[in-house]
Amino acid sequence: MDAKLDDTDEAAPADDLATREAAYEKFVWDNLKRNYLGNYLHGMLGMTGFRLVNAPTFLPAYLLAVSGSNVIVGLGLALQQLGGVISPIFGATKVEHRTKVMPAAIWMGSLGRLAILGMALAGWFLKGPALVWALLFFILMFGVFMGAQRVVFSLLMSKVIPISRRGRLQAWRNATGGAIAAVLAGLAGAYLIGPNAFGNGYSTTFVLAFLLTSAGLWALQVLLKEPEPPTTRAPARFRDRLRDFPALIAQDRAYGFFLLVQMLATSARIATPFYILYVGKVVGADGKTLGLLSFAFLGADTVSNLLWGYMGDKTGFRAVLVASLVGWVAATIMLLNLHSPGPIFAAFAVLGASLSGYMMSSQTMILEFGSRDDLPMRIAVSATAESITATAGPLLGGVVAEAFGYDVVFLASLGFLAAAFVILLLAVQEPRGRRLA
Repeated sequence: MDAKLDDTDEAAPADDLATREAAYEKFVWDNLKRNYLGNYLHGMLGMTGFRLVNAPTFLPAYLLAVSGSNVIVGLGLALQQLGGVISPIFGATKVEHRTKVMPAAIWMGSLGRLAILGMALAGWFLKGPALVWALLFFILMFGVFMGAQRVVFSLLMSKVIPISRRGRLQAWRNATGGAIAAVLAGLAGAYLIGPNAFGNGYSTTFVLAFLLTSAGLWALQVLLKEPEPPTTRAPARFRDRLRDFPALIAQDRAYGFFLLVQMLATSARIATPFYILYVGKVVGADGKTLGLLSFAFLGADTVSNLLWGYMGDKTGFRAVLVASLVGWVAATIMLLNLHSPGPIFAAFAVLGASLSGYMMSSQTMILEFGSRDDLPMRIAVSATAESITATAGPLLGGVVAEAFGYDVVFLASLGFLAAAFVILLLAVQEPRGRRLA
């Protein structure tokens, strides 16, 4: 009888966990339509606004216009990435033990949007060196809060959207958001930046980005219903979690190589802020050209998202990552060798499609490695690793561009992409297949 009681005592916790897991799954599916709509509106409006800031056209061109220096352009983009080095880990330690993370998401998201507003106000009220320094500060703050936000919103999506629905959600929210952003980018270049609307066309564009991203955050706050997970990690100090990094990476060899692929691909962004500056050098880049190339970049991003999302749901996102790296290489080679308007427009379109595929695949694959309880920190490790390489990349790129020209920067980018492609093919398995097995 004693042995029988012992068996029952050992089985009870497992039965209780199974019950909680079943309740969690039921909550997810019962609230899927509402949460799908909330994530869609947040992503669609957020992507629309953020792409006006992050597209490799407006912000680099603005920094060059107010500073006259390629080094300042590189420094600005490096500061944005520097902001994302530590903040993802900090964000993960603040939410990985919480059953509800939506309050933290609202705070982090709101502060990131205020940084965009700061860029706009600086353009209207400051001039000369003060404007340059203010822009650099707000770009840094934008990176800080976007790094933390990336962890929290990725965690939220993993909690409320089943793995078999994530690709198509991202496809449609990115496609519609990208369509709006592409149109707005073309209009902003022609009617806001070209004629310097309201005294500063760039500031007006950034205010528009602030309003759109804020509307998306409000929609998510109203609609999302967040479940409480069956298990969570115990609270831990920031420095203690830092010590866990080696074990977190070593316990999954495929994840370790995937992390290396992310770092190499992010290093390839050394060239990203200089694409539009290179075009300005070889064919000229007025407000109309900025708008057209932004339209090409964001329009291709829009259309390709539908392909990437459904392809990822069907095959897993490793195939999407492979295709996006190939396209990224092709776009860079086109820019280096084809200097007439048509091929340059096509190169920006291929670049937009490839970068959207890279972003979707890298951010979705990371959700499929390892255990759920380690997910916040796994997202943070990847975000921090990417940010470390992305911080040095644009700054080094600015120095190299100033000293040796844009061609050398593009060739370095191609080298990083080739290394990432080889490692991805040889050492990174599709995580979804392992999980299903």
